Amino acid sequence: MKKMVMLMSFGFVLLSTVKAQTEKKVEEEQEIKEGGFKKENLFAGGNVALGLGSGNFSVGIGPYFGYSVNKYVDVAVGLSYSYFSQRDYYTTQKLRQSVIGPSAFVRLYPVKFLFAHAQYEYNFIQYKQIYGNGIPDVVTKINVPSFLIGPGFASGRDANNKTFYYISVLFDILKKSNSPYTDNQGRVTPVIRAGYNIALFQGKDGRNENRRTERRRF
Repeated sequence: MKKMVMLMSFGFVLLSTVKAQTEKKVEEEQEIKEGGFKKENLFAGGNVALGLGSGNFSVGIGPYFGYSVNKYVDVAVGLSYSYFSQRDYYTTQKLRQSVIGPSAFVRLYPVKFLFAHAQYEYNFIQYKQIYGNGIPDVVTKINVPSFLIGPGFASGRDANNKTFYYISVLFDILKKSNSPYTDNQGRVTPVIRAGYNIALFQGKDGRNENRRTERRRF
């Protein structure tokens, strides 16, 4: 009987050890999997601008595609396009300007509703001066980089939600001549951008998985 009890005790300890090792291995594999690429962290978004004035018209669009590295950092690439036209009521002259700017940016979220934005753009600018009265048009093409930084507000971005609206105020710190973000005297003008960020694959399963991950971490 004593030997039987000892044998059963040894078997219980052995089974407990094997179970603990198995659970540990599963947890380690899960952590490795969670540390890799997660499609629910992919997002897209953009902003649209429209302006109308006396003799002026402007329109712009800026889509982007990105990935949430963690709950503090988003990175993305994008492409912006803007068009501006102006006419002189007292002459036949008109001005047309178009800007195409591929870009990449990073957003840092110290808290879930505030972020710091840093964005590099390389702008391809085309000016077209229309004189009329038989005078040939003049087309000028310029390429100029910009580096935009500034604060922003997000309506509800966190580990369980990547769909939200945002607004930011940015400044071109490079201050390059002919930058679309400086005035005629070379002074930096604030760039106000508002738009929407959309989670691409963060459906119900993705949100539940994120909640489970957060509970395991904390």
